[in-house]
Amino acid sequence: MQPVIIHTDGGCRPNPGPGGWGAVLRYRDHVREMCGGEAGITSNNRMELTAPIMALEALTRPSLVHLYTDSTYVRNGITKWLAGWERNGWLTAARQPVKNADLWRRLRAACDQHRVEWFWVKGHAGVPDNELADRLAARGLEQALASA
Repeated sequence: MQPVIIHTDGGCRPNPGPGGWGAVLRYRDHVREMCGGEAGITSNNRMELTAPIMALEALTRPSLVHLYTDSTYVRNGITKWLAGWERNGWLTAARQPVKNADLWRRLRAACDQHRVEWFWVKGHAGVPDNELADRLAARGLEQALASA
Protein backbone atom coordinates (compact mmCIF):
# COMPACT_ATOMS: atom_id res chain seq x y z
CA MET A 1 0.00 0.00 0.00
CA GLN A 2 1.38 3.41 -1.02
CA PRO A 3 1.40 5.80 1.96
CA VAL A 4 -0.04 9.27 2.05
CA ILE A 5 2.84 11.51 3.17
CA ILE A 6 1.73 14.40 5.37
CA HIS A 7 3.82 17.24 6.79
CA THR A 8 2.19 19.56 9.32
CA ASP A 9 3.04 22.71 11.22
CA GLY A 10 1.34 25.28 13.39
CA GLY A 11 2.16 28.33 15.41
CA CYS A 12 1.10 31.63 16.93
CA ARG A 13 2.31 35.22 16.88
CA PRO A 14 2.69 35.83 19.82
CA ASN A 15 2.12 32.65 21.83
CA PRO A 16 -0.61 32.67 23.06
CA GLY A 17 -2.26 34.80 20.41
CA PRO A 18 -3.63 34.50 16.89
CA GLY A 19 -2.47 31.30 15.22
CA GLY A 20 -2.27 29.35 12.01
CA TRP A 21 -1.75 25.79 10.85
CA GLY A 22 -0.61 24.21 7.60
CA ALA A 23 -0.46 20.76 6.05
CA VAL A 24 1.01 19.26 2.89
CA LEU A 25 -0.51 15.95 1.74
CA ARG A 26 1.20 13.89 -0.97
CA TYR A 27 -0.12 10.71 -2.54
CA ARG A 28 1.71 9.45 -5.60
CA ASP A 29 1.82 12.50 -7.88
CA HIS A 30 -1.05 14.33 -6.16
CA VAL A 31 -0.34 17.21 -3.78
CA ARG A 32 -2.81 19.04 -1.57
CA GLU A 33 -1.94 22.11 0.47
CA MET A 34 -4.17 23.09 3.39
CA CYS A 35 -4.12 25.93 5.87
CA GLY A 36 -6.30 27.72 8.37
CA GLY A 37 -6.11 29.79 11.48
CA GLU A 38 -7.73 31.51 14.40
CA ALA A 39 -7.74 35.29 14.81
CA GLY A 40 -8.52 35.03 18.54
CA ILE A 41 -6.31 33.77 21.33
CA THR A 42 -4.98 30.27 20.78
CA SER A 43 -1.64 28.54 21.39
CA ASN A 44 1.22 27.00 19.42
CA ASN A 45 0.25 23.57 20.78
CA ARG A 46 -3.38 23.93 19.66
CA MET A 47 -2.28 24.92 16.16
CA GLU A 48 0.28 22.08 16.03
CA LEU A 49 -2.54 19.66 16.94
CA THR A 50 -5.05 21.18 14.53
CA ALA A 51 -2.81 20.64 11.50
CA PRO A 52 -2.71 16.81 11.62
CA ILE A 53 -6.39 16.66 12.61
CA MET A 54 -7.43 18.65 9.55
CA ALA A 55 -5.10 16.69 7.26
CA LEU A 56 -6.31 13.29 8.47
CA GLU A 57 -9.96 14.36 8.39
CA ALA A 58 -9.48 15.46 4.76
CA LEU A 59 -8.62 11.92 3.64
CA THR A 60 -11.61 10.32 1.91
CA ARG A 61 -10.83 6.66 2.65
CA PRO A 62 -8.79 4.65 5.17
CA SER A 63 -5.13 5.05 4.31
CA LEU A 64 -1.61 4.24 5.37
CA VAL A 65 -0.22 7.61 6.48
CA HIS A 66 3.33 8.72 7.21
CA LEU A 67 2.79 11.87 9.25
CA TYR A 68 5.71 14.24 9.87
CA THR A 69 5.58 16.93 12.56
CA ASP A 70 8.22 19.21 14.03
CA SER A 71 6.28 19.22 17.33
CA THR A 72 7.59 16.83 19.98
CA TYR A 73 4.42 17.70 21.93
CA VAL A 74 2.23 16.23 19.18
CA ARG A 75 4.44 13.22 18.43
CA ASN A 76 5.00 12.28 22.09
CA GLY A 77 1.37 12.98 22.95
CA ILE A 78 -0.05 10.67 20.32
CA THR A 79 2.61 7.93 20.57
CA LYS A 80 3.43 7.92 24.30
CA TRP A 81 1.02 9.85 26.50
CA LEU A 82 -2.47 9.49 25.03
CA ALA A 83 -3.19 5.93 26.17
CA GLY A 84 -2.33 6.86 29.77
CA TRP A 85 -4.48 9.98 29.64
CA GLU A 86 -7.41 7.91 28.43
CA ARG A 87 -6.86 5.31 31.17
CA ASN A 88 -6.67 8.09 33.79
CA GLY A 89 -9.90 9.74 32.68
CA TRP A 90 -8.08 12.54 30.83
CA LEU A 91 -5.91 13.42 33.79
CA THR A 92 -2.12 13.69 33.70
CA ALA A 93 0.15 11.65 35.95
CA ALA A 94 0.01 14.65 38.30
CA ARG A 95 -3.81 14.26 38.34
CA GLN A 96 -4.32 17.54 36.47
CA PRO A 97 -6.68 17.87 33.49
CA VAL A 98 -4.97 17.22 30.17
CA LYS A 99 -4.50 20.46 28.24
CA ASN A 100 -6.17 20.49 24.82
CA ALA A 101 -8.12 17.31 25.60
CA ASP A 102 -10.75 18.29 23.02
CA LEU A 103 -8.14 18.25 20.25
CA TRP A 104 -6.42 15.10 21.54
CA ARG A 105 -9.79 13.28 21.40
CA ARG A 106 -10.38 14.56 17.88
CA LEU A 107 -6.87 13.52 16.79
CA ARG A 108 -7.40 10.05 18.27
CA ALA A 109 -10.68 9.69 16.33
CA ALA A 110 -8.99 10.85 13.11
CA CYS A 111 -6.11 8.40 13.63
CA ASP A 112 -8.54 5.56 14.25
CA GLN A 113 -9.72 5.87 10.62
CA HIS A 114 -6.21 5.23 9.24
CA ARG A 115 -2.93 3.44 9.87
CA VAL A 116 -0.74 6.35 10.95
CA GLU A 117 3.01 6.17 11.47
CA TRP A 118 4.39 9.25 13.23
CA PHE A 119 7.74 10.89 12.52
CA TRP A 120 9.46 13.87 14.08
CA VAL A 121 11.42 16.23 11.82
CA LYS A 122 13.54 19.14 12.97
CA GLY A 123 11.80 22.40 12.12
CA HIS A 124 13.50 25.05 9.99
CA ALA A 125 16.15 22.53 8.92
CA GLY A 126 15.54 22.64 5.17
CA VAL A 127 13.06 19.74 4.87
CA PRO A 128 11.06 21.02 1.87
CA ASP A 129 7.55 19.93 2.90
CA ASN A 130 8.13 21.00 6.52
CA GLU A 131 9.18 24.42 5.24
CA LEU A 132 6.08 24.51 3.01
CA ALA A 133 3.84 23.53 5.95
CA ASP A 134 5.41 26.39 7.94
CA ARG A 135 4.62 28.86 5.13
CA LEU A 136 1.07 27.51 4.91
CA ALA A 137 0.63 28.00 8.68
CA ALA A 138 1.78 31.61 8.29
CA ARG A 139 -0.71 32.02 5.41
CA GLY A 140 -3.49 30.54 7.57
CA LEU A 141 -2.70 33.04 10.32
CA GLU A 142 -2.72 35.97 7.87
CA GLN A 143 -6.00 34.84 6.31
CA ALA A 144 -7.61 34.47 9.75
CA LEU A 145 -6.50 37.96 10.75
CA ALA A 146 -7.67 39.44 7.43
CA SER A 147 -11.15 37.95 7.79
CA ALA A 148 -11.58 38.93 11.46
